[in-house]
Amino acid sequence: MGRKTNPPGFRLGITKNHHPNWYARPKIHSQYVREDKQVRDCIDAYVHGRRMLNSDVGGGAEGIARVRIGRKTDLPTVETHAGSPAILIRSHGRGIEQSRMNMQHNRSDSWIGRVHITPAEISEPYGEPNTPAKHIAPQPNNRVAFRRTTKKATEPAIKNGRKGIKTQMAGRLNGAEIARVEWAREGRVPLQTPRAQIDYRYYPAQTVYGVSGTKVRILRDDEECGT
Repeated sequence: MGRKTNPPGFRLGITKNHHPNWYARPKIHSQYVREDKQVRDCIDAYVHGRRMLNSDVGGGAEGIARVRIGRKTDLPTVETHAGSPAILIRSHGRGIEQSRMNMQHNRSDSWIGRVHITPAEISEPYGEPNTPAKHIAPQPNNRVAFRRTTKKATEPAIKNGRKGIKTQMAGRLNGAEIARVEWAREGRVPLQTPRAQIDYRYYPAQTVYGVSGTKVRILRDDEECGT
């Protein structure tokens, strides 16, 4: 079971913090968790739709790296970190308004209509695990060789100053009858070191042969690893 440890959960309280920034009574805690997931899904679906419909939005760096949700007083706040926040603030904030409307459509709770969305820019989007994960996941449907895909996805992170990256694909790769796991690594990724500054992202994708999973782990800095 050691291989199945969740990297962010393994480092909570050491080098990682919870993305949600709120406290709740036990009775409503599960409700808040469900609402947080729906908010993240709405924002992710909107960004994905913009990428598919607009040819001027491209490059892969505009994806949402992380979403931080707070619940202070009666005004919930959603802070989106992206490589290009212009996808949400373009056309005088219509992207933010559309995201808010999508949340209202999916949830009837009154707080959704009053949510405050704040876009934030990431200086090095290709150093975030979200970018290579979303790039690798759909490649099997595009008939791209998975070994080349996993290997090539490691290059931008190293160029952006990251100390190491490990990309992994699992599933019926190339339509094989037996599922398998393929991975590529550049630099060092100490998975069993709690103080290692490792970012993690898992992204599933539906292919013609079933669901394939993509995992990306990036070591930000090795100063905390005793090197």
